[in-house]
Amino acid sequence: MKKYLLGLDIGSSSVKAAIVHVESGKTVSVCQSPQEEMTISSPKPGWAEQEPEMWWEHAKKSFQLTIKESGVKPNEIAAIGISYQMHGLVCVDKDLKPVRPSIIWCDSRAASIGEKAFGSLGNEFCLKHYLNSPGNFTASKLKWVKENEPKVYEKIFKVMLPGDFIAMKLTGEIGTTVSGLSEGIFWDFEKKALADDVMRHYGFDVNLLPRIVPTFSEQGRVLNSIASELGLNEGTPVSYRAGDQPNNAFSLNVLNPGETAATAGTSGVVYSVTDKNAFDKKSRVNAFVHVNNSEQVRNGVLLCINGTGVLNSWLRRNLTSPPSGVGGSGLSYQEMNALASKAPIGSDGLRFFPFGNGGERIFENKVLGASLQGLDFNRHSQPHLLRAAQEGIVFSLKFGFDILKSMGIETSVVRAGLANMFLSPLFREAFVNTLNVPLELFETNGATGAAIGAGVGAKIFGSFAEGFKGLKKLKDEDPTAGTHEQYMHAYADWQQRQDSVL
Repeated sequence: MKKYLLGLDIGSSSVKAAIVHVESGKTVSVCQSPQEEMTISSPKPGWAEQEPEMWWEHAKKSFQLTIKESGVKPNEIAAIGISYQMHGLVCVDKDLKPVRPSIIWCDSRAASIGEKAFGSLGNEFCLKHYLNSPGNFTASKLKWVKENEPKVYEKIFKVMLPGDFIAMKLTGEIGTTVSGLSEGIFWDFEKKALADDVMRHYGFDVNLLPRIVPTFSEQGRVLNSIASELGLNEGTPVSYRAGDQPNNAFSLNVLNPGETAATAGTSGVVYSVTDKNAFDKKSRVNAFVHVNNSEQVRNGVLLCINGTGVLNSWLRRNLTSPPSGVGGSGLSYQEMNALASKAPIGSDGLRFFPFGNGGERIFENKVLGASLQGLDFNRHSQPHLLRAAQEGIVFSLKFGFDILKSMGIETSVVRAGLANMFLSPLFREAFVNTLNVPLELFETNGATGAAIGAGVGAKIFGSFAEGFKGLKKLKDEDPTAGTHEQYMHAYADWQQRQDSVL
């Protein structure tokens, strides 16, 4: 009988499922549920909540869609892996039922609690031990519940992350990983143990936290009732779980110091692997225990730019589309890219600063707003504007890379999926020549990465290399000397102007 692996990627917009063929390592189906975005509730400004049971229902539906599309039989699934939206808080009672909606990653209600703890525990202490401020992470969200919903808090049996909840629904067992604890500021990197100072400071009972399971391991087996409902074999192992950004890096085979994963969708994320407990003194980046951290230190350092692809989509909606009520659909992204390429490198002095999507952590959470500088009505046209936007996104990522470099984190190669902004040849050219690093582009996704992780965790694959035998590289991009110099000249001007605003 053929063997396959199932990966579930629990996002805040949708749940994706991927089925990977063990022998070839290739993905045979990827489906999502729902087709439209899942509901996010916002009872008050700055709040964002979702029902954990909603994730579970869509996890089952996405699995059933992949089974239907692929023709794979459910009982041919040999192991299951889970990727999930990070930083969410799920609280369950002794009957394993949620006692309130999950407070998810983009909820900002606990930010002031984390900032107060940062000062009380000591900035230097927090950065040395947690590589972060407690900030708006999971521990601070739990403290908010303790302070504001004491009757709800009293009902809590265990707290967990979204991926832990889905694993619990599959297996009936509650667990989490060291990587998961680190994303919630429940892990002390210095002591290599639970963050007992945070637990004491917030007044948490250590028994609220789940048992720790290795990232790649048999973390539980599918319940008979769930196996019967979904057609899975009884006892199918759940053998991998990771937050979406560590898992995205894993799906790109980013495991070693010097390797970096990048995404450039609505926001842009760079995730670099290091063998150091590195931190930024201004807390402008996040650090997590990476998926393969065991005998050797492997941490992932993440920087995020909120305003990346959202700028490009804003331009398409507002500057290239006909006015409301007028026929036509405006320019496609491919047409925008072609137009942008008609302008010279550096956009003839036009500079775009893409910070119009909320506070930017690389600027210590300041809300700067997007801006355009150097506009000359007699020289600049639509191609200059479109090119300046893409260059401005790349330059903001370069600014973030310089923060990583100041922390002693060097990058020898960047890997990314061929998607979103990386579909633009101009963006890729600007990226490799501004950052001066080679770029490798792959066909992969988070659900596929989770499936491969399941194969490693269940020992179906004997090594990471074996697991990635089906990973398909689509394109290589490398910097070139003369082009690199032109981009660096434009970046220096961009940075000088940005510094003047700060």
